[in-house]
Amino acid sequence: MRKIEVRKIGSVARRLGLGSPVTIQEAIEVKAGAVVAARLLNDKSGYNTLEDIHGRMVRLNRGDVIVGALGGRAALHGYAGRVPASIQPGSRLALLNLGGVIGACDSWHPSVGPPFEVEILGQVVVFPHFRHREGVPADLECASIREAGEPPGAPLIYVAGTAMDSGKTSFACALIRDLSDRGLRVGGAKTTGVSLLRDTLAMRDHGAALTLDFTDAGFPATGPGTATLAARRIFSEMAHERLDVIVVETGDGILGQYGVQEILDDAELRGWASAFVFCAQDPVGALGGVRFLAERWSISVALVSGPVTDNAVGKTFIEETLKTPALNAFEDPGSIHEKVGRAILNRLKPAAGAGNSP
Repeated sequence: MRKIEVRKIGSVARRLGLGSPVTIQEAIEVKAGAVVAARLLNDKSGYNTLEDIHGRMVRLNRGDVIVGALGGRAALHGYAGRVPASIQPGSRLALLNLGGVIGACDSWHPSVGPPFEVEILGQVVVFPHFRHREGVPADLECASIREAGEPPGAPLIYVAGTAMDSGKTSFACALIRDLSDRGLRVGGAKTTGVSLLRDTLAMRDHGAALTLDFTDAGFPATGPGTATLAARRIFSEMAHERLDVIVVETGDGILGQYGVQEILDDAELRGWASAFVFCAQDPVGALGGVRFLAERWSISVALVSGPVTDNAVGKTFIEETLKTPALNAFEDPGSIHEKVGRAILNRLKPAAGAGNSP
């Protein structure tokens, strides 16, 4: 083991309380969530920042030593990659996202260009036992929430969509603000995706009393095998916080590879919902998504939002063809209560008094 100075620590490792220097070992546990130190081998003119443990975007430069976590990514408009079968000091991998997830890159979208290439230096070692000098290899589960046995204790409002950048976070934040302005104690959760603090920080900025995501539950990214466990850990933790309602964003789309379908396949996770909101980029996506949710899971969408509602063309299509309310979170946030909030609040009445609501 040896100590090294690091320039930046990715937000994926935020719960570990790391600073500089860090202790590393040469032996690397090749698994998603293993926390590693790496050196950047190139510069980039775009997509060249790292979200640090505070949520601040910091510029990356060739030669920077950073801390991240091994993981995969399956982004339609970003990088696609995986944890390779073998890793040792000197292995060359890629920085797959802004939060510090590191893996082998298989492909990328033209808008982001080739990724940062990194040289793996070793696995970070932490010392969890007070006054003990024996370290353990760090992974995200070292400081994660673990309990997964309790129901959330508050109704859920799921915000799902066609894909990334379909307006889910914008609507979730607008809804959180509306509900919290009405005196409800609101939780904000992100159950699927690849690690980044940005969305849950935005939820907190809009009034959420507590925010958690899958990285808090120990995962650098979710997939079909991990999404339901991540969701259960999040909801179980939130059960202790006396919340009136939890707004749940599912990262990526309902047909993506991050495990949204598996969450909706789970009858209990689906049954805790009071409402489902669907976000889409265009009329075809709205039509397909609303019908797919109804046909596969018997889910009735309470509201459609996203870029499809940017003008009257999309709104008219949704309301006339799908017979579903349409609302743009940017243009008309005050109408959330009129369109869907009132119905949601009516369904929340049995939970009234669970938190600080009047």
